[in-house]
Amino acid sequence: MFAQLLFLLSAVLTVGCAIAVAVTKNIMHSCIFLLGSLIGIAGLYATLGADFVAVTQIMVYVGGIVILMLFAVMLTGGKDFVSRAQNLLGLAPSMGNKWTYGIGLFVGLVFLLTNIKLLSNIMKSYPAKTFGNEFPSTVSQIGHLLVKEHVLAFELSSVLLLGALVGAAIIARPRKQ
Repeated sequence: MFAQLLFLLSAVLTVGCAIAVAVTKNIMHSCIFLLGSLIGIAGLYATLGADFVAVTQIMVYVGGIVILMLFAVMLTGGKDFVSRAQNLLGLAPSMGNKWTYGIGLFVGLVFLLTNIKLLSNIMKSYPAKTFGNEFPSTVSQIGHLLVKEHVLAFELSSVLLLGALVGAAIIARPRKQ
């Protein structure tokens, strides 16, 4: 029952936020909706028993990429986010309305349920199959495959990411006049 509820809430959150990312015109709102969509995908991974992929989704995408995008948007265009009413009346920026609080509560609920699902295997002393999860944990299998059988692909991907990081640093370097 818990896994079905988490699956339905995660699916609604993922699809709803993905549609909102495509429809909204404000880039800051689009980043926030992308955050909700990625949290929903982590919930879908958790219901499928892919706990390693779900935690990686939260740590890498939610924790890193979206936060980086938000900082980039706020640092490059902070003055564009003042509404006309705030500008005309001299009001301080508001923290949201009932729609944004409702969406935030829904995203928080899915995030909480995802974390409960991920941590339930750690907190219980029972194996994953007796707890009601149809799929066993994937952490040891992924670790074994990365270290033993797919070590070349793992090392090549790390070199590729290092090359991308060096290329990004060269492109972002200030040019001498």
